[in-house]
Amino acid sequence: MTITRISSGGEFEAKVGYCRAVVAGGFVHVAGTVGQGDDVVAQCKSALETIGAALEKAGSGFEKAVRVNYYLPDASEFEPCFEVLAETFGANPPAATMIECNLIDPKFRIEIELTALA
Repeated sequence: MTITRISSGGEFEAKVGYCRAVVAGGFVHVAGTVGQGDDVVAQCKSALETIGAALEKAGSGFEKAVRVNYYLPDASEFEPCFEVLAETFGANPPAATMIECNLIDPKFRIEIELTALA
């Protein structure tokens, strides 16, 4: 089986020892991704841009997503992201889970992890 690793060049990839995405076994596994911005919606959009770029490098896209996990330190902040997420996945929504938990830094309001078909 061929394994392809995709880096986004993020500062934590080398520091922590991971890559943005791994293509293996017919799937693209995208690592938990945080975004930049002053609020949860801006961070959600930013994280999705990073994920979209990784999917594109893997020859995939959001329409091939099969699973997505959302991690938020405050579950009440998830609803403002609904419109962005519905627009991103459109007619091809993946199975999804939202978990309330601490993130690596309090400035981050959402982290998104995704699996798609390659």
